Amino acid sequence: MRTVRREYSVCIALSLILFALAIFAPSFYQPTPFLSFLARQAPALIVTCGAALIIIARQIDISVGSQLAVCSVCAGLLSTANWPAGLVLLAAIALGATLGSINGFFVAGLRLPSIVVTLATMVTWREALRWKRQGAFVNLPQGAQWFGLSQTQGQLTIIVVALAVLAGLALLTRHLAAGRFIYATGSDVEAARLAGIRPQLVTFSLFVVMGALSGLAAVLNNAQSPQVDPKAGTGLELKAIAAVVVGGVAISGGRGHLWGVFVGFLLMACVSPALVYLHIEAYWERAIAGAIILLAVLGDGLGSVQKTTTSGSLASGETVTSR
Repeated sequence: MRTVRREYSVCIALSLILFALAIFAPSFYQPTPFLSFLARQAPALIVTCGAALIIIARQIDISVGSQLAVCSVCAGLLSTANWPAGLVLLAAIALGATLGSINGFFVAGLRLPSIVVTLATMVTWREALRWKRQGAFVNLPQGAQWFGLSQTQGQLTIIVVALAVLAGLALLTRHLAAGRFIYATGSDVEAARLAGIRPQLVTFSLFVVMGALSGLAAVLNNAQSPQVDPKAGTGLELKAIAAVVVGGVAISGGRGHLWGVFVGFLLMACVSPALVYLHIEAYWERAIAGAIILLAVLGDGLGSVQKTTTSGSLASGETVTSR
């Protein structure tokens, strides 16, 4: 019920922002800028879907921005070496999965805290990239932008791919056994183990999937520009986590679904253009994202305390009655 109430609240907030944009910035809804906005947000949506699965399993990955940056630069370098687009895509996904497997090894294999592991890899990948590139952009060859299609066709392709990933993962978590394994692992690791599930394998697999999705998002992000910025993905982890918790996924794991995350993502994505059109400084976006995360976690904490208190009261009442 808390999840449903939050989703209704998020829908109301999203509607208010969209209504405000319609009044104060009607140009936002013109086809060209609106399509560009959706295409720019598509890679972040893919990363957010992976972050949701990680958090449902009671883990966290704050290295996603650095993973995307590494995959973006490597994919750009392969494009300049005249690799076919299909092979560049596969290479980026494989590289992302490899980076994710490193996180998975330390978290699932050595059972280290995911927040510590991914913080370490976030800094390591980002600083290694800074040392290697020295801030230099990668200039993509002609024809690499928009996958060689027209701008409109390329934008539609990127949006469709992101929505397909969202729908596929949503169906997986809802209708397949693998999805139930994720929820079981996030709800109670020991109970999942006793039920015949291998929680460590589930956790490792999720980090690999998270890395692969980062590689896919990197390629979609590269296609929208003639250059690759080695600083790509900066702040992406905060945006993804904010969208996940706002969308109703419990930070303590085991609860939430991707369609709620999608609504939360749309809300967070609309904050930035709303600030621009309302002439509010852009740096407030991160402050707002942090405040939303804090409020969502606070709501989960208060709900858990209330549930525990209610359960304790019921148990005490049953004891008195039995006496």
